[in-house]
Amino acid sequence: MRNFSKTIYLSIIFVLIFIGLSRAQISDSGIKEKKSIYFRDNSFFVEVAETKLQQERGLMFVKSLPFNSGMLFVYQDEAPRAFYMKNTYIPLDIIWMDKGRKVVFIKKNAQPSNLNAYETILPPDEAMYVLELNSGSADKIGLSIGDTLRF
Repeated sequence: MRNFSKTIYLSIIFVLIFIGLSRAQISDSGIKEKKSIYFRDNSFFVEVAETKLQQERGLMFVKSLPFNSGMLFVYQDEAPRAFYMKNTYIPLDIIWMDKGRKVVFIKKNAQPSNLNAYETILPPDEAMYVLELNSGSADKIGLSIGDTLRF
């Protein structure tokens, strides 16, 4: 009986250690930097995704996004930037910007994925920055192609 309870005790400790290590790995790959982005009199507090891992994860598995917040993807150069909605739970406005931070494409109301399909968006123009906001944000602030965002 004693060996059985000792085995259970050690198993519980192992599981707790494993969970702790897993959380540490997740937080190490998480987003740390935050920036404010401005357009006219509107501002958004965004997390910055600069590493490949941060960019691949994006807003996957996020179940809600506070008003006036989002995620800014920062790349080293201008290039075609395809975005997809796999494992994304909230509808988004996705804004592509060139190196001068001028809006080159807006996908409004990109829809969350389901188990069988997800939306992939590939704008015709190259971008160096991509901004994800809550769906409806672009219309609410009157954002259009050619506008410039400040950050």
